[in-house]
Amino acid sequence: MKVLVLIVVLGAAAQAANTNTKNDWPIYGGAGQTRYSALKQINRTNVSQLKLAWSYDTADGPIASQTHPIVVNGVLYGVTPAHKTIALDAATGKLLWRFDSGIVGRGPNRGVTYWSNGTNARIFAAVQSFVYALDAKTGNPISTFGNNGRIDLRENLGRDPEKQSVVLTTPGIIYKDLFILGDRTPEALPAPPGDIRAYDVRTGKLRWSFHTIPHPGEFGYDTWPKDAWKTSGAANSWPGLALDEKRGIVYVPTGSAASDFYGADRVGDNLFANSLLALNAATGQRIWHFQAVKHDMWDRDFPSPPTLVTVRHDGKSVDAVAQTTKHGWVFLFDRSSGKPLFPLEPRNYPASDVPGEVAAATQVLPTKPAPFARQLLTADMLSHRTPEIHQWALDQFQKFRSEGQFVPLGTDREVVVFPGFDGGAEWGGSAFDPETGVLYVNANDVAWTSSLRQNNQLQDAGGRTPRQLYLNNCAGCHRDDLQGTPPAIPSLSDLNGKRTILQIAAIIQQGAGRMPSFPNLAASDISAIAGYLLSGENKEMQSNDPSPAPPRYRFAGFHKWLDPDGYPAVAPPWGTLNAINLNTGEYSWKIPLGEYPELVTQGLTNTGTENYGGPIVTAGGLVFIGATNFDRKFRAFDKATGQLLWQTVLPMAGNATPVTYEVNGRQYVVIYATGGRRGSDPSGGTYVAFALP
Repeated sequence: MKVLVLIVVLGAAAQAANTNTKNDWPIYGGAGQTRYSALKQINRTNVSQLKLAWSYDTADGPIASQTHPIVVNGVLYGVTPAHKTIALDAATGKLLWRFDSGIVGRGPNRGVTYWSNGTNARIFAAVQSFVYALDAKTGNPISTFGNNGRIDLRENLGRDPEKQSVVLTTPGIIYKDLFILGDRTPEALPAPPGDIRAYDVRTGKLRWSFHTIPHPGEFGYDTWPKDAWKTSGAANSWPGLALDEKRGIVYVPTGSAASDFYGADRVGDNLFANSLLALNAATGQRIWHFQAVKHDMWDRDFPSPPTLVTVRHDGKSVDAVAQTTKHGWVFLFDRSSGKPLFPLEPRNYPASDVPGEVAAATQVLPTKPAPFARQLLTADMLSHRTPEIHQWALDQFQKFRSEGQFVPLGTDREVVVFPGFDGGAEWGGSAFDPETGVLYVNANDVAWTSSLRQNNQLQDAGGRTPRQLYLNNCAGCHRDDLQGTPPAIPSLSDLNGKRTILQIAAIIQQGAGRMPSFPNLAASDISAIAGYLLSGENKEMQSNDPSPAPPRYRFAGFHKWLDPDGYPAVAPPWGTLNAINLNTGEYSWKIPLGEYPELVTQGLTNTGTENYGGPIVTAGGLVFIGATNFDRKFRAFDKATGQLLWQTVLPMAGNATPVTYEVNGRQYVVIYATGGRRGSDPSGGTYVAFALP
């Protein structure tokens, strides 16, 4: 099952007892998820001279994996699109070893985790539901860890492992001899619970679990219906964790509960979904929590790891934790107590008119900083790209309900979600400069729309059709009309000649890309859906093993509001880079991020674009960021002013967060270029390194 290609034993680059935290980048997101480097060989005065130092093409397919690599003692550890783990010489890009688990990974895999006790070192690498412990020198699996070198994340959840869909998209963190992680689960029922778990780094034994859906007797149990912990799911932590090693606290952002757009079966606030948790890293016990969205019905996850910061507040130095959100706000809390540094203001929001749904009457927002993405879409904010496009957008807009944040989805018309379902902030994370107290966060600023639709439930009458199975299980992402939201959510309308019925059934069973697996679907139902997608045949069917009945209402799908030419239907900026002074809560600067090359040739510049992947900041006075979907550029800005100082075009869009490190006295900046955000653009997986001549 496990195949290892060993090319070079590390030799001169062998693991040292301790990592050089200044020169290396040994942790996903950097220490405290700050994405900060004290290196300054590359700085404001010379960054314009950056040249390509090396590149490594993983030659592993077009599936984007969004990896933020780590660097330890001159070795870069990363992941390929198919989730093979690689070790590269960080100075040359030469492949040292490559680990192939035998499983073809699909979808995001944002990196690996490093642990060393001074005599041996391990890399913890995820492939779908499994986490492997690899020898950092050779890439060999360590057979004494877990079950012959790996642990299965579907286990120890109190449910049948064979019927759970659990994968690790963002690497965990190390606290002493514990490997602590969250996971990604489906966002519709059935879904496993999103327990936060800690494993022994040597044996793989589970040491503690924190139930994000509380069990009887646990804090928060009364915010759910009785026994919801047995059937509800998600409330998981997919974006990554932050560790305060000195205090022994791990900070955990969680996402929405399943189903994420209709919550009639989970009436209540639903702790600890949509929460920032501060847990005792040694025991998993809750120290404090903050819930940003009560009874979430909009999939308003915390989308990125929290950032550990130190700020000046009321004349004192305060260790704090900053958390960005999809809806465009930054929350700032005292790390020890959870007390907000800027006041939180409760606001009233509308009730739901969908039968069975009970929306929370209030939600809270901070009084500072101001949001980094627009909050309310009005008619004067529609695209003016051409007079015809503006009139089209105005006609469409009049059909929508646009009232700002936390408006419940209904069944009569589309509700505007702005910023969209992808944020606002996203998984790339924020960078913090300890010299100035400034937080750098990139954001999307486009509108999406959606609604709810009633499910047909012929199961109760003994009959079902393939289309009803599709609508109940697939249309929430791929839409009723099968068109999806390409390329992130592909169209399923023309699969003939591209996929066989067996290939489609395998994808439904195993998952692919952002799509989770569906282990709870009966085999006959999977075959029926696959057949429907190829032939459109929709005959009533009988089965002795029908899948569970769906909720009464379902999500109508992700509708990114684009004009007929494929551009956002709202006025620019469509993406921004923001510098927020956390000492004061005020903005230092804000600029559009990204552009469409074809619009630039028409004279339409500084539009910003959607962007995925975050920034890093350095003592050299620089902010480095790729992220932009359509121009494939990698940029360096002056961190004090936002002035563009350097840019280059990557082989594919850099939808990942870069790293910087030093080897043999030379500083490098590396980004993983993956592309795949627009169907016509190239995609794959190439690590690209830059340095001074």
